[in-house]
Amino acid sequence: MEEEVASVSSSTVAAVSSVSSSSDDSSRSSTEKARGKTRSAATKKERKEKRRRERRERKERKRRKRAGGDDVASSAADGKEKEKRPAASPAVAESSPRAETEEDKVAKMASACRTILQCIGEDPDREGLLKTPERWAKALLFFTKGYAQTCADVTNGAVFTEDAHKEMVVVRNIDIHSLCEHHMVPFTGRVHIGYIPNGQIVGLSKLARIAEVYARRLQVQERLTSQIADAIVEAIQPLGVAVVMECSHMCMVMRGVQKNSAST
Repeated sequence: MEEEVASVSSSTVAAVSSVSSSSDDSSRSSTEKARGKTRSAATKKERKEKRRRERRERKERKRRKRAGGDDVASSAADGKEKEKRPAASPAVAESSPRAETEEDKVAKMASACRTILQCIGEDPDREGLLKTPERWAKALLFFTKGYAQTCADVTNGAVFTEDAHKEMVVVRNIDIHSLCEHHMVPFTGRVHIGYIPNGQIVGLSKLARIAEVYARRLQVQERLTSQIADAIVEAIQPLGVAVVMECSHMCMVMRGVQKNSAST
């Protein structure tokens, strides 16, 4: 009887043990399946999130590209609009530069003269030279005042009709003082002007004034002679005009060949 009980107990223990082992295996399998499902769900979620990021990045790139194209188009449109717009008139432009006055020119030239004095070894601050830069500036502006004048200014309408006179009109020995454009030193002399009227005459003093307009510039004698003749032709359309000039050039007298008696 005791052996039967022992056998039954042993069988029962074995059965319980088998059931317990089966239960443990089933539990482990369920846990592993749950973990697998969790990992699978996490992986899917990560993939979805990655796809969303990629879509957002693509949309952002497209947006930036469109914005860049719009900026270029806008710049091009602005450029075309500026081209179409008429330029502002200098007379009405608020930022138009102020016209340079004679005082401005004198100040700039005086500053340059001080530099020249220093370069030749002088002291521009010594008593005898204190006002020299300003004097020199004003003198040079006077020597070149012809740049601010025209023949119409100096003839001032003094042109008259005279059909009867057909003889040559001559004005001799008009003093000439000019500056050689090569060295900016003086050349001086006399000019003789003659013309044959063609129904019009000009006041005699105006011939001297016309000569003065062109002499008060940086010049060469050849061009000065031609300019005087051309100005008379333009003013009264004569049948003929002649201009003869005799000068002594300081660039040949004070420097270079130093020929005091040479005249041109």
